[in-house]
Amino acid sequence: MPGHLRAAWLAELHPRVTVVEVAHELDTDFDDEALWAKWMELLRSRWPLPTGPDALFSSDHYLDELARRFGAEAVVVDPQRTTVPISATQIREAPADHLDRLAPPVRAWVEVNLVR
Repeated sequence: MPGHLRAAWLAELHPRVTVVEVAHELDTDFDDEALWAKWMELLRSRWPLPTGPDALFSSDHYLDELARRFGAEAVVVDPQRTTVPISATQIREAPADHLDRLAPPVRAWVEVNLVR
């Protein structure tokens, strides 16, 4: 699903939140310091507020390092995936297999564009 659609859905579902799409072509390699520097430059350049972030929320393993680099608090959410037993990556890889987990506007788009 294109990033601009995902950003639009988040904005629709959470109208009091500022949603910023960060389009990029960067690889992900948590052992590559030069790549970390590129990620941080990109993320800081797109951060919409004069300060922050103060806290980052995720169940992903890279959260602690990302928060450290921002000088933010790392808030680990459901790391064993007991409350929500699937990752967003798994849903993005096969959205039609997880329609019950999709928000209404996302599900509608998937049903029209991906379900055969």
